[in-house]
Amino acid sequence: MDDSSIVLLLWNRSETALKELAAKYGRFCHKIALNILGVPEDAEECVNDTYLSVWNSIPPHRPSVLPPYIGRIAKNHALNLYNKKHAEKRGGSNLPLVFEELDEVIAGSESADSELYRQEMIAAINDFLGSLPEEKRKIFVRRYWYSDSVKDIAARMQMTENNVSVSLNRMRNQLRTKLLEGGLIS
Repeated sequence: MDDSSIVLLLWNRSETALKELAAKYGRFCHKIALNILGVPEDAEECVNDTYLSVWNSIPPHRPSVLPPYIGRIAKNHALNLYNKKHAEKRGGSNLPLVFEELDEVIAGSESADSELYRQEMIAAINDFLGSLPEEKRKIFVRRYWYSDSVKDIAARMQMTENNVSVSLNRMRNQLRTKLLEGGLIS
């Protein structure tokens, strides 16, 4: 079933929509949650919470592109559960390492709490991502949006783990330079 049909079913409050949503995006949501939480049972809880949130948010929202909409909800549920449990690095979770890697790039900004700063940072990161070749952009997004491990990215992209690590390091340095030049970090 295509995404617009699923959205229409959700809009019309048809319970069939949840079955279709689970069939098409269940593995996608589970992978996002599992990468963050590292515990299959917690990931499954997040997936179920995701379905409920999607059900409750459509209507009034009517997303034109369903995967990022659902992915963002799944990621937010996983991050909330991660924070709620005050989890230290548990088996399989990449989240502390992912945050540590990005912290090297954006740490030290003085006005990180301001909405204007947040919007400027988002715009700068989007510009940076838009400037990357497609393969590099996929590597960056897989690591820092989906929290995939370097090993998983290497397998997906048919690269060595070392190549992925080097690419990520170079992209973080490029992003840091862009943010420095834009005055967003010091």
